[in-house]
Amino acid sequence: MSTQRSPPHDGDQTGPSPWYATGSVTCCARIRRPCPRRKPGEPARHTRRVLLRRPRRVLVLGGARSGKSSYAERLLARERVVEYLACGRPPTADDPEWADRVALHRARRPASWRTVETLDLAGVLGRPGPPVLVDCLTTWLAGTMDAYGVWEDRPGADDRLAAAVDDLLAAWSSTRRRVVAVSNEVGGGIVPATASGRRFRDEMGMLNTRVAAAAQRVELVTAGLPQRLR
Repeated sequence: MSTQRSPPHDGDQTGPSPWYATGSVTCCARIRRPCPRRKPGEPARHTRRVLLRRPRRVLVLGGARSGKSSYAERLLARERVVEYLACGRPPTADDPEWADRVALHRARRPASWRTVETLDLAGVLGRPGPPVLVDCLTTWLAGTMDAYGVWEDRPGADDRLAAAVDDLLAAWSSTRRRVVAVSNEVGGGIVPATASGRRFRDEMGMLNTRVAAAAQRVELVTAGLPQRLR
């Protein structure tokens, strides 16, 4: 009888995975295969364990209040430790609506998840560690454009922004960590009335396109319902 060989294992697929529940290929599944030499009517005498790879880089797109963040969190729900990268500005008393939104996000995350407020996504993705949830690329882009003075047309601002996007894409493409990134799909609405709004829409669309090109799976969430694009 020939020896059955297991498919390759990439070293970071441990524990149960929520990908099975959401219809994606995931960790281990037991598949029953009939023995080619069994007699007619004889039940299969063996099973083979087949390792199915789960995607390491997942991009979750959606509009405002589409349920994209909740869906992204469910993808990592079975992970005991997750680094939650919050790219938005910290909540303040001056903006109670934003503070309430941040509090809602924090309340539904497991207590074991670590929240890291940072714009240095490239640095985090380049380091080893637990799975990462990036929420979200839209606030990262807005914060980066603010930090570099893109809106004020500071000298060299556009070049610094382009370099930051390139660094993020390089880290995203090469990371060894499991990453779920959330981003807004902003191109389906009305044309922004201001030049700055149109600039941000264009930059966001180009960033999403590049991140999606290097993602192993892309989902679009509409009204809480995910649709697989890749």
